[in-house]
Amino acid sequence: MIPVISEENSAAVFSQIFKDMPEWRKKMIHYIKEENPEINTAIIEAANNTDLDPKAVALGAYMTYTLIETAINETEAFMKFEEK
Repeated sequence: MIPVISEENSAAVFSQIFKDMPEWRKKMIHYIKEENPEINTAIIEAANNTDLDPKAVALGAYMTYTLIETAINETEAFMKFEEK
């Protein structure tokens, strides 16, 4: 199940991304390449096999990945906190 992405998480992620979008996208390319190579391959394939701007497709995918990852980390931290 995909966790709920809060407005606070969205705002934090968006502010991070749009500070320097090209630099953030480059960092995400390397991060996801190491963290989850299968997802990275899927993002590259999707970006290259569409009539849309490949950089925009990749940005949307990286943004979604980051939002989900942030929500998962928040949920896991909350669950660990409740267990104690």
